[in-house]
Amino acid sequence: MRSLEQFLNDYGESHQNPFNQWVHIVCVPAILISTLGLLWLVPLGRWLGLEGSAAEWVNGATLLAALSAIVYVRLSIGVLVLMTGWFALSAWVIQAVLAAGWSLLWTSLAVFVVAWIIQVYGHKVEGKKPSFVEDLVFLLIGPIFVSVEFAAKLGLPVPYAQSHRHDGPGGQPQGH
Repeated sequence: MRSLEQFLNDYGESHQNPFNQWVHIVCVPAILISTLGLLWLVPLGRWLGLEGSAAEWVNGATLLAALSAIVYVRLSIGVLVLMTGWFALSAWVIQAVLAAGWSLLWTSLAVFVVAWIIQVYGHKVEGKKPSFVEDLVFLLIGPIFVSVEFAAKLGLPVPYAQSHRHDGPGGQPQGH
């Protein structure tokens, strides 16, 4: 498996345009949360005969999170912690949608479709295909990439940000 740095470098190749980066900073979390919202509706717990909270929390979203955790922990413990935070935020949003009495199916589907349309436009502006077209694992890398890039845009010193990937004189990474 490629290293985290290799994945982020490869992902970053098709995400150089600042507009496309901002599109991804907004749309990747929307796609992540809406995808988990849709998968939350797959009632694995009920199919397994579980009841109560266990039935609610054992679903397609939690199964995807558990399987994704295997990839994330192989990249680094920090990535696993980051993505656990994203999952927790997603679960909170899903519970908020349900508590508000909104349809999780239609809310998630609408957000999913709109966010993907905007992302396709971002890649049209970029002039490059999305990374996942070449390797579906990049669907798991997107949230890491936007977390790193957003932190860098806030001025936080984060490794692997776009600004740190370009070699300067003497082959040394350039920073801000």
